[in-house]
Amino acid sequence: MTGLDELDRGSARPGTGRGTADPVKALLHRHRELCERAVDPLEIAAGLEAHGVTDRTAARFKHRDVFSLAEELYARIPRDDGTPRPSAATTPPGPRAGWVVLTLLPGALGLASTAALRLTHGQNRVYAVALGVLAIALAMRAALRRGSPLGTTPAPPTTGTAVWTCWLIGYALLGDGLLHTAITGGPDGPPTRGPGGSGSPDGDWTLVVAPVLALALAFAPGAWSARLFAVRARRKVAASRGLEDFADSVRPLLFGSLALFLCALGALFTLCATVLGEPFTHHEVLALGALLFLARLLTLHGFTHAPKVVLAAAALAQAAALATVFAARLPGCGALAVPVETLVAAWNPGGVATLVCGAAALTLLIHAARTLTRASAHARPEAPSQGDPA
Repeated sequence: MTGLDELDRGSARPGTGRGTADPVKALLHRHRELCERAVDPLEIAAGLEAHGVTDRTAARFKHRDVFSLAEELYARIPRDDGTPRPSAATTPPGPRAGWVVLTLLPGALGLASTAALRLTHGQNRVYAVALGVLAIALAMRAALRRGSPLGTTPAPPTTGTAVWTCWLIGYALLGDGLLHTAITGGPDGPPTRGPGGSGSPDGDWTLVVAPVLALALAFAPGAWSARLFAVRARRKVAASRGLEDFADSVRPLLFGSLALFLCALGALFTLCATVLGEPFTHHEVLALGALLFLARLLTLHGFTHAPKVVLAAAALAQAAALATVFAARLPGCGALAVPVETLVAAWNPGGVATLVCGAAALTLLIHAARTLTRASAHARPEAPSQGDPA
């Protein structure tokens, strides 16, 4: 904004011989590379917004909004062949069959791993769990790296978030049982899964499968919800006539996509918990699902910093809750476990994960409502934005 203000003042400064200078021409010179690279005015509008140009700034250039200013800049770009450039498609191509199969693969492997877990015993069960977790992780990695929900180009790298995501999913599998057992003086052995999902009588901590299986099955609905948001938002860019108008029209799309995914996840978890005979901890599963969905949605649009920080904070908070319970066994450290024990007594062991993941998901939702409602976040279907703003 400072550079634009100086440009605006300099173009109309008296006594310099530039009082009649065209401010739009000066702006075109300043952003010439952006304007020459753009294939339609929408890209210029998104790029100007990313550089801090607002509708109020456009008014100083005698335009009602950034979109109108972008149309003039696009019209002024000289063309060597004298023919206009082709307009970019407002609707990206549909997802390819290979990517669709990859989105379904984590759920299929989750079902196979759950079946193997129920049919094996002893040491074979440990091998089944390890192999199943590895297979699902590789399938998710392949689906995430193969392409975004737009199905056109490889998705932004997820380095730095994979470890925290694995911890959060692992906690959903083992954390509640470990926390409950730790408060009661255990654990005395490896995790087990008794009939109906209950722990075994010898005090071993419980393995809860339904939340992780539901998340694996919800991978495909999550990808399609993200694609729906991206496609509809891209169309809104073409239909809007101002940045505020665009933000107001995209914000319901963001909330609707999240709600659609959570409805699918809730239905899948209900089915999984019913079939496996495990507790219905919807609040915990939905909080974790919302957190992972919003983190991935932001990453797909190029905003990688906030998901990395928030996922790390949530994982560390869960680890700290477990650590305080074990640390309280040291002489004179009993007070360390009081907050966690109070929360568990008032709610249940899942209250820790619900509180942590819910607060993290709310943080990302506020951030997404601020960043993903910008036109610059949807400049091109296949290109990420310029990064996560401070």
